[in-house]
Amino acid sequence: MNREYHRWYSELLGRDMELLLYGHSGEPVLLLPTSKGRFYQAEDFGLIGAIADRIQSGRYLVVCADSVDEESWFNTGIHPHDRVARHAAWESYLLNEVVPLVRSRSTGGRLTLAGCSFGGFHTYNVGLRYPNVFRRLLSMGGKFETEDFLDGYQDESVYFHSSMQWLNGLSDGAQRAALQKVEMILAVGEHDFCRPSNENLSTLLWRQDIGNHLAVWGGGTHDWPVWCQMIQQYLPG
Repeated sequence: MNREYHRWYSELLGRDMELLLYGHSGEPVLLLPTSKGRFYQAEDFGLIGAIADRIQSGRYLVVCADSVDEESWFNTGIHPHDRVARHAAWESYLLNEVVPLVRSRSTGGRLTLAGCSFGGFHTYNVGLRYPNVFRRLLSMGGKFETEDFLDGYQDESVYFHSSMQWLNGLSDGAQRAALQKVEMILAVGEHDFCRPSNENLSTLLWRQDIGNHLAVWGGGTHDWPVWCQMIQQYLPG
């Protein structure tokens, strides 16, 4: 299986960023790490191995991006507004630097954004606001509320980076129509502490007439072996 390490200086973030690319062709997948996770995490914990046959066969081209969570959501040393601003810079890095790489190396097809745990949070936080970029969203064990990270602080930027908030007030018909064309999967273990969050987001989406697939895995917990099974099912050969 082709495996490539990439590193470049990101003007948007003001520092070097790293990622791993797997495969030689196929449908593009951008895979995000868990909280404070690194770009090599998906390989270390078996997610890449779980779909290695599909990558090798040319079904998928997978890029695992790095995060800046320690500088944004988890950085309690700066004001909550600045935490969200740092996240927004990372989001711009994904959209303007990583996505073009993924597209240039894939052989077409819809772009899937995916992640486990906090990577699932990122998947829906970013993906729901860019439905014309990401046509498939796959969260495995995600949690979608932002309040715990921002000390109760609220402003417009916080509002639009919390899908549980802005979806409630969604009135833009064009945005709703675009979201209705995105395939959305919310996979969570039966015994995962994030299950209520998944159920709440699914309900909120349906209230806005936005279809989604909530999959509660019987016996499943919040752990990598479960997510490895999930990714095999939701990125089929």
